[in-house]
Amino acid sequence: MNNPSQRIGPVTVHFGRKNGKYPDGNQVVVTGGEVRAVFDTPLSSQTGGQAGAGPLDGAELVLLGHVHEDHCAALNRLPRAAVFAPEGDLAAVRSVDGMMAHYGYSPAASEKMRVKLTGEFHFQPRPDARGYPDGKVWELGGGVTVRAIHMPGHTRGHSVLMVEPGGIAFIGDIDLTGFGPYYGDACSNLRDFLDTLERIEHMEAKVWITYHHKGVITERELFLELLRAFREKVALREAAILRVLAEGPNTLAKLVAHRFIYPPDYHDVYVEDVERKSLTEHLSILLEQERVKEEAGVFRLA
Repeated sequence: MNNPSQRIGPVTVHFGRKNGKYPDGNQVVVTGGEVRAVFDTPLSSQTGGQAGAGPLDGAELVLLGHVHEDHCAALNRLPRAAVFAPEGDLAAVRSVDGMMAHYGYSPAASEKMRVKLTGEFHFQPRPDARGYPDGKVWELGGGVTVRAIHMPGHTRGHSVLMVEPGGIAFIGDIDLTGFGPYYGDACSNLRDFLDTLERIEHMEAKVWITYHHKGVITERELFLELLRAFREKVALREAAILRVLAEGPNTLAKLVAHRFIYPPDYHDVYVEDVERKSLTEHLSILLEQERVKEEAGVFRLA
């Protein structure tokens, strides 16, 4: 793995291809006095590991901030490492069927995703993986600790992993990208994500590390600016949905065709399912707020 890296105290970040752009990610390694841990395992970590020098060398502990295909793409290189995942995501790392339930896609999309999961993402189930609760602490020796902070929404179990000393927060897929928050799977929840974005703004940290794109952020004002822009994507999507409904009533199928999440020219096996689930999350909130009405599967402005 020849991508650049950055060291912050006991943490080293090995940046993935295109700064960890999906389907890759940024590999975080935490070196304690007794234990070497890694957070998630991106595609770029397939290089090296057991076969040669690489960021996974010597890792005895894998801590998954959450479970998705791109976060487990090099677990196959660490068959003897202890693997921990958030309790809410545990079934997804233990089996392919568990991962498919995690996504909740249609049967046709699920079949295609199975192929991608085991082929493109090298997924090998870890039935030995153990679940961790909110507040779980790992002692790595030499005064280095990792604490899990449950921050759901992206997935049911999504957690921030806080490294001390240094107040170094691995915030995973609260990735501050221009794409915005992702809440398109069965395990996702928009209300939880919005609560998480409120909480993380007030979390005490000095360094923030994202799994994709932004990488390492060391200035609080920059972090808050990026966080506001990231959160604003939810409001922009909501406004776009309301604009379409202002033009006339729509079924969910017709709304899905408008593409509120992905650009019209973006295609992948999960796109339609993600659009549908994301829209369902938005419409549920709008119905609760009585800004939208639904009758016989048709949505209109209230």
